[in-house]
Amino acid sequence: MAPWLAALTLILLLSACAIPRLQAPPAEATEGIEVLGIPNARFWVDRSADTLLQETLQQANREAAATPPDPNGRRPAANFLAISGGGDDGAFGAGLLVGWTEAGTRPQFQVVTGISTGALTAPFAFLGPEYDPELRDVFTDIAPPDILLFRRIASALLFGEALADTAPLYRLISRYANEQMLEDMAREYKKGRLLLIGTTNLDLQRPVLWNIGAIAASGHPGALELFRRILLASAAIPGAFPPVMIDVKVAGRAYQEMHVDGGAASQVFLYPPALELDRSLREAGFQRERIAYIIRNARMDPEWASTERSLLRIASRSISTMIHFSGMNDVIRIFQTTRRDGVQFRLAYIGADFQQAHRKSFDPAYMRALFDYGYEQARHGYPWQLAPPGFSTTRAPTTR
Repeated sequence: MAPWLAALTLILLLSACAIPRLQAPPAEATEGIEVLGIPNARFWVDRSADTLLQETLQQANREAAATPPDPNGRRPAANFLAISGGGDDGAFGAGLLVGWTEAGTRPQFQVVTGISTGALTAPFAFLGPEYDPELRDVFTDIAPPDILLFRRIASALLFGEALADTAPLYRLISRYANEQMLEDMAREYKKGRLLLIGTTNLDLQRPVLWNIGAIAASGHPGALELFRRILLASAAIPGAFPPVMIDVKVAGRAYQEMHVDGGAASQVFLYPPALELDRSLREAGFQRERIAYIIRNARMDPEWASTERSLLRIASRSISTMIHFSGMNDVIRIFQTTRRDGVQFRLAYIGADFQQAHRKSFDPAYMRALFDYGYEQARHGYPWQLAPPGFSTTRAPTTR
C-alpha cells in the first residue's frame, strides 16, 4: 500500500479536474433516505444507536423463534465476529477462518461485521464453512490484475478521481456475490443473524453500516447490485480506488451519495459503545454468554524501516503510521466496550514471527504465505489473546 499512500500525498498537492456527478443529498435529509425502499438497509451509528438497537432486538426475537432454548431454558453462547481492513493482509483472516474449520471448533456467528478487505471476507465467514473453498480462492488465486488496473499517473492526477480502475475487482466480487449467495444470506437473516458491512459516506464524513441480510431478504430486484456495490465501496481506498456512487432519491429528485473505504472512518468495528449491549438485551429478557472474536488483518507491533529524507517517503511513512495506530485504537475501543458489557474478548492478528517479503501490493506469493500462516495457526488451535497488546499478556484457551 505504500506506493499508493505516497501518490495520495502528491494528489493533495495538485489540483485536478472534477468528474461530473449528481448532487449529494441535503445533509438533513440523508438519514431519512430508504435505499431501494428498504427501511432498515443501513444504520447511522456515529450519533445514535437507536435504530441498530431495534434491529438487534428484532434479531434476538427472530433467533429465539428459530432456535428454542434447551429444556433448562438455556441458550448457547452468542458469537460475534469482527474482521478488519488491511488490503492484501486480509489473507491472514481468510486462512485463519479456513484453518478454524479444519480444527473443528469454529462456531456459527450471530453477528459478523467487515470493513475494507474484511468486508470481502465477511459474507463467506457469515455463511459458514461450506463457503471456505470460495474464501480460499479469493485470497490465494488472485494477482494484481484481478484487483485493479493502474492508470497513467499524469492522467489520474489531472483528470481522474483515482490512481487505479477497479473494474477487475468488481468482476471478482460479482463472480462470488451472486444470486445463490444472496439467497443464503436472506435465509440466515430470517433466522436472526446479522451481517454488517461498513462504508464511509464521504460527502457527510460519516460511517455507514449496511444491513446486508435485510437487503438480501427484501426481494428487491436491485438488491444484488447494491450488495456488490457496497462490497466495492468498502474496499475503495480513497484516491487509490474510485469512490462508489449510490443512487438515491429525496422527494422524487435523484441524488448520488459518494461512498469509499469503511477504513476511512474505522479499521474494525463490532458495535457502537452507545448501544450498551448488555443492559439493552438484559432489559429485553435476553440473557446469555457472549463472545466477540476480532480478526485484525495487520500486525499490532510497529514495523521498523529506515525512512528516506524525501517528501513522498516521509508522507507515506507518516500515513501508514497513522493507519497503524488508528487500527490499534479501534481494537482498544472494542476491548473496553466488551469489558463494560460483559462480552468475552478474543483477538487474533499477524504476529511478528511472520517474515515473508512483501514486494508489492497483492503479491500472490505473499498472500499465499500469509493465508497458510493463519491457516496453520488456527488448524492447531489458535491462541486467542484476551486483551490488546499492552493491556494483558494472558491468552484464552486455544480453539481446539
